[in-house]
Amino acid sequence: MAYDLEEQEQIASLKAFWNKFGNLITWLAIIVLGSYAAYNYWNYYQRNTAAEASGLYEEMQKSLAAKDNTKVQRIAADIESKYARSAYAQMSALAAAKSAFDANDMKTAKARLQWVVEHGSDEYQSVARLRLAGVLLDEKAYDEALTALGGEVLPQFAGAVADRKGDVLVAQNKVAEARSAYQAALDAMAKNDPARQLVQLKLEAIGGTAATPKAAA
Repeated sequence: MAYDLEEQEQIASLKAFWNKFGNLITWLAIIVLGSYAAYNYWNYYQRNTAAEASGLYEEMQKSLAAKDNTKVQRIAADIESKYARSAYAQMSALAAAKSAFDANDMKTAKARLQWVVEHGSDEYQSVARLRLAGVLLDEKAYDEALTALGGEVLPQFAGAVADRKGDVLVAQNKVAEARSAYQAALDAMAKNDPARQLVQLKLEAIGGTAATPKAAA
């Protein structure tokens, strides 16, 4: 097929352009298509993973209702190993810790709670710190309990953390420090918080007097 002079010049320019930029264009296309495929796969993987983790968590709920601690721990370990980055791993660890505690298996309870402290996020981590400190308080591991309470927690848990610190300090016979902790708990709690009355009773029981709360209602 014959081309006129103008067409030949256009073809020559296209060839020159492709010789110069062809490889770059090809690689850019491969990267874009690869990224799109990876994005679609990731979405599919996330949906599939969430569904599997949800199924295991539902199975755990049945085992909790049946008070089958052995099965609860097995499912918790399975979720932790396969879906550690999901919220289900944190929820199952907290549930498994309670199951172990009820079964008087303090070692497992502490291990589950410690896992959430180390790997959990936000609310789950804060809850785990409080519960772990409670178990350690029961075991008279007071310094460890205070260490557990010493990490960062969400602001809405500040009152509960200070209250638990007060309990630990009372157990250590550190009355003055306990009073300060209980007062800090009252300062952090809203006026309508149902836990306030108990904290006030504990404060008064060790010779303290509740000051005007600083927290807003």
